Amino acid sequence: MGKVAARMKVMPQNPDIDLDDLQERLENALPEGAKINRVDRENVAFGLIALMPTVVVPDDAGGTEAIEEAFSDVDGVESVGVDQVGRI
Repeated sequence: MGKVAARMKVMPQNPDIDLDDLQERLENALPEGAKINRVDRENVAFGLIALMPTVVVPDDAGGTEAIEEAFSDVDGVESVGVDQVGRI
């Protein structure tokens, strides 16, 4: 059984959100079996910075839907999308 790495794009609700705190809340919201491998930050516009976590999940976990739902429920998150997906 392989693993899947998904690079997600998490947009905060506003530029004033503490990104370190938001990153910690995202890590705590992960479904069982998933883990964040790394988190990059991407300047979007007007001081808004997106978090770009790379999440590793087992291949049998059913894709990224559970992660997208978990991240969407985190306080301070405006939107969640999948940037890239690949098998490792």
